[in-house]
Amino acid sequence: MVERAPGKRPRAGIVVTGSELLTGAVRDANGPFVATELGNLGFEVSHVLLVGDRPEDLAQALRFVADSGAELVVTSGGLGPTADDLTAEIVAAFAGLELHPDEAMRELIARRVERWAARTGFGGPALDAATAKQARVPRGATALEPVGTAPGLVVPRAGGPLVLVLPGPPRELQGMWPSALAAAPMAELLATVPHAEPVLLRFQGLPESEIAETLRVLPAYPDVEVTTCLRRSELEVDLHPFPGGEADATALADAIVARHAKNLISADGTTTDELLGRALEASGQTVATGESCTGGMLAARLVDRAGSSSYVLGGVVAYSNEAKTALLDVPAEMIEEHGAVSPEVARALADGARAKLGASIGVGITGVAGPGGGTEAKPVGYVCFCVTTDDGRVLARDPVLPGGRNDIRERSVDLAMHLLLRASGALPAR
Repeated sequence: MVERAPGKRPRAGIVVTGSELLTGAVRDANGPFVATELGNLGFEVSHVLLVGDRPEDLAQALRFVADSGAELVVTSGGLGPTADDLTAEIVAAFAGLELHPDEAMRELIARRVERWAARTGFGGPALDAATAKQARVPRGATALEPVGTAPGLVVPRAGGPLVLVLPGPPRELQGMWPSALAAAPMAELLATVPHAEPVLLRFQGLPESEIAETLRVLPAYPDVEVTTCLRRSELEVDLHPFPGGEADATALADAIVARHAKNLISADGTTTDELLGRALEASGQTVATGESCTGGMLAARLVDRAGSSSYVLGGVVAYSNEAKTALLDVPAEMIEEHGAVSPEVARALADGARAKLGASIGVGITGVAGPGGGTEAKPVGYVCFCVTTDDGRVLARDPVLPGGRNDIRERSVDLAMHLLLRASGALPAR
């Protein structure tokens, strides 16, 4: 087994297979998911490797991760019935194990595909061969019941690392994850992992350079690993203590928050969407949106959270000037005087959405998303926001947002969510 210094986190590597991922045709969703889960379990993720469906590349990736000192390797993909699905064979060779037919698994997969075969007419020798291929298991490995038709595997290797083999479709991989962790070899490894609870801070409107400066002037905490990541226009600061360093992580988090309290969204990792949903549910407030350049993206973000029907009444996409007037009562003369992209029209969109749908909070967004349409006075990225409430509060912004068309629209939704947070009372208005 891999030697681990006392109190140190075990290293883990992830190998994601699929030639379609290397061409850019499909975006990898498994690597980030597995990395997050392993980090939460207490592993130090050393590598996330992406390889094509070539046996020699997968074998090389496994050797590389093993040589880096990993105690666990998680693979995804290559467990299907086709000729290029070779992960089980390559992992078995890597572990020095022979593949053998698992009759119970073959029968289980056959039952899974029986109805599909009868419906489509694709039963017969080809399907039987595919089922038999997927039911071959390395001798001594633990087979995991498939979520689709591909079983997972937990494969021991003399001297380490342990290899967890999972299917490629994200729905199947995530569905199999709990049973993979419960499998005896994985449970035995997890029992040795020293756990230290991380601290996740979220800030809005705070550049990474400010956190870098803060870390330079604060006392050093060598047993706390700090990483920063800009996600959805928010700066995430992740403080991951080494075993025994939880108190230092808390002290460092408190010091960072004290220096940047006005930009703080949450000190416990709670997302903007969760904070907003909880605040609206607790207060009984409701929201309606009037969107132009974002085309309904804000409404989609709001209803993405389960339970949002209790506080989202609806939204109107009023893209043309005529739609703004007809659907949300924005005066045509206001558009003529100030332009469709203006603080005045954003206010009218918010008031119109609130009035039309009977909400307690209305949101209006109108802007120049580009790539054309900008002027010197209103360049591409100029977006006007307004949030109004039935008790007379008004929050308005009109920044110039950076990036291309998609960036501007996504950042507009982020900013609108933060304004809603303040209007709901979840954060102080400023």
